[in-house]
Amino acid sequence: MAVVEGGDCRQWDEDAYRDSILADRESTSLTIFRTVFSPSPTNPNFIVAASSDGSIATYSLSSLISSLSPGFGNSRAQNLFVAEPHCLLHGHDGPAYDVKFYGDAEDSLLLSCGDDGRIRGWKWMDILEEKQDSLSHGDLLKPQLDLANPQHKLVLGVLFLLSLKLMLLLLILREVPYMQLLVILVPIVGMWYEKSKIKMTFKGHAGYLHSVVARNSCNQIITGSEDGTARIWDCRSGKCTNVIEPGKDKKSKEFFSYVSCIALDANEKWLACGSGRNLSVWNLSASERISGITTRACIQDICFDDNQILAVGAEPVLSRYDVNGVVLSQIQCVPQSTFSVSLHSSGVICVAGYGGVVDVISQFGSHLCSFRYK
Repeated sequence: MAVVEGGDCRQWDEDAYRDSILADRESTSLTIFRTVFSPSPTNPNFIVAASSDGSIATYSLSSLISSLSPGFGNSRAQNLFVAEPHCLLHGHDGPAYDVKFYGDAEDSLLLSCGDDGRIRGWKWMDILEEKQDSLSHGDLLKPQLDLANPQHKLVLGVLFLLSLKLMLLLLILREVPYMQLLVILVPIVGMWYEKSKIKMTFKGHAGYLHSVVARNSCNQIITGSEDGTARIWDCRSGKCTNVIEPGKDKKSKEFFSYVSCIALDANEKWLACGSGRNLSVWNLSASERISGITTRACIQDICFDDNQILAVGAEPVLSRYDVNGVVLSQIQCVPQSTFSVSLHSSGVICVAGYGGVVDVISQFGSHLCSFRYK
């Protein structure tokens, strides 16, 4: 910010002052849409975050924890710091909605998708080997995979996080190299690509899609949409085999018909659906709802932890429920509105959201570190 020395207003720099105000507002309004832990079955080594400015940042968890000042756990808000990323990539022109790993350990591929209608992938080993200084501008490490959505302009550039999730699903189901099979999912219509040719189309939703999960045991995918339904699709025929309507019997004005997030348990028998301020759990074998509860705030992301459900949303709270909808615990988080909850196999949880804030919570419920995205 411009500084006036000695009260001499002739030294005032109006442009610098305006730029500083805009920069400050951009930093506080930055949103993390997704975080993911790097591949490691024992310890979470790195966290990768996708943000609303289109960048993708990787953070070393051990470096973050070691840089904390004493007494962090007693006053998280006061100790919130801007963390220096291990690597900063220019991912997309527009918000980056999702990041996922495909493959194991250092041989894996880091994939991202964004509002620019592109799916990009970097070799994780290349990211680990690059020096931090060489990536300061985020554009020197080129992606190994760069796919363009042919209907990007038609759908007004909205790709959402689903493109990437469906890509990973099909890669797993078909067990082929990632360069041989490409997948793009757009609102209302999902297209499977093989060597840049349309392979299959999924039609049925009447609104934008918000979430996709893979039901590998049945060769199915499940999608959640703004039309208020979750649909189950057969991956062989491309046909919808079942439609779940969480809000079919809801008359409350507080109920939002759109399905904002869905998640499967490890056995792929239970489906959790978040719809505004409502959380419902379904038995897929019987197509019946097990439970349904009303939450204090709109749910924005969920995931299963064994037979329990982790949920975050438009409040600074990480909630844990059983499948019957009973609240087991609630942990205060730093992000005032949370868009992502990620679980590592060790039990460590990462939540992130508005303000570019990331909160890492141990398997015992204590806060390992909280930092602001740079």
